[in-house]
Order: sequence, then C-alpha cells, then structure tokens
Amino acid sequence: MRARFHVNRPKAVLFGLTLAIVAAVPALAATMGSTKSEHWGVITRNTIGSPVADLRDGPYGSFGVTGPTAEPPFGKGSLGIEVANVPGATEKATFGNEVDFYGDPVLAITDAGFHVFTTGENVSYGGPGNLPNIALEIDPNLTANPTNYTSMVWVPGPRPATSVNQWSGYIDATTDGEWYFTGSAGVTTGCNQVTMCSFTQAKAALNDGGDTPVIYTVGVGKGRDNMWIGAVDGLRLNDRVYDFENDGVKGKNAD
Repeated sequence: MRARFHVNRPKAVLFGLTLAIVAAVPALAATMGSTKSEHWGVITRNTIGSPVADLRDGPYGSFGVTGPTAEPPFGKGSLGIEVANVPGATEKATFGNEVDFYGDPVLAITDAGFHVFTTGENVSYGGPGNLPNIALEIDPNLTANPTNYTSMVWVPGPRPATSVNQWSGYIDATTDGEWYFTGSAGVTTGCNQVTMCSFTQAKAALNDGGDTPVIYTVGVGKGRDNMWIGAVDGLRLNDRVYDFENDGVKGKNAD
C-alpha cells in the first residue's frame, strides 16, 4: 500500500492517451478505502532510551467518562506512547513510516493533525502543552542553505483542562499549535524551537524558489522533554486518515 498525497504527477503516454488512463485506474483504486501497511513501526533512528510506541486496544475511559470521548475515534485501538524523563535518561519515541511517503512534496500538504488521549498526570509533568508531535523528516531544498536534511515538527497547542482523561477531538495541525525546523534549516527559515511558526509561515519559508522540498519520513512521537503516557489515533495527512489498531495501521479516506 502506497500512502500517497494524491498529487498529480506526469505519466508517460503508453500506446495512446486511452491506454494511459486505463493503466492509471488500478493505481488510483489501490489508494481508496480502508487499507493496511506493513511499513509502519518504530523508527529506530529516532528513538532513544527504552520508551513504548506500540499499537494497542483502547484506551477506554478514563473512569466516569462516557460517550464518544470515552473510546478511540476510529476502530477500537490506538498508538500507545510512553516516554520517561529521568536525569541522564530522557527518552524519545517515534512511530512512523520510512517508505511510503518518500519523495512526496512537502508543499502539497494541506491537511494534517490527529486525536490524542492525555491525562491530568501528563499536565503535571509538563503543563497543558505536554503533548506528542508530528515530525516530517524532509529535504528542505532551501536556496540559502545547502543542507539536505531537517525535521519539520508540529507542536500542538495547549489543551484545555476539560479535555484531559479522555479522547480529544481532531486537532488540526494547520491551524492549531506551531511548527519548527531542526538544525540549520531552523536558523535559515527563522522557524525554530525558539521562534516557532504557523503552518502557513513554515510552508512559505520552504517555498523560496529553490527545488521542491520533499519528504523522507512521516512520524508521530514524543520527547525529549517531559514524561508523557498516553495515546494517539487518526493521524491525518491530506485526504487520508491513518487508523492505529492493535493489528496494524489502516489508511482510509477522510470524511
């Protein structure tokens, strides 16, 4: 299964336009409906210590919580994440896909976000903004910087106190929270961990007239800052939602 962004790309015309259209139909159909990919898992390069990033059932609750917020937003499972923060052993966990998004254009991203299950304890560890993130490893192709690597990271905004100990609604990464680039790309663009940017500003910084910035990997993670124990589900990238289930990751069309 190819987890594509549905971006039109030039196709060779083989034996006439009609044949090219017919040949394109199976590739398009393969991206439709609920699908499962073996390419999702812990990104070992970006995992530090012995954290947990594992597909699981639930969580359900917390106790006393009922209705839609008491269960995962899709199916019956989610991605459970646990990272510790102890002196000399601050952990980092990253779960994602190093295959299916490779080479896709960063600037084609128009929708991104997820649902999160966080707790009052997580707030006590690092405040209401102590939450997991989305990290895209990319080649920024900046005209003013020769680097061919940076992580483009989304940090969700603080959640209200009423949203803990239950599943959140969809958190839209294009309008909620802030983005930054790691390394020298963060310095060049001005979007770094000191001066973060909106999604629109981050994309504008990449669109500087150079070659198209492209994706290497897509991941969801946490660290290295505060302890956090919770879960994520319904990762969205453009018109696809990735449902984390105990038996795998299932891609489906967004409503």
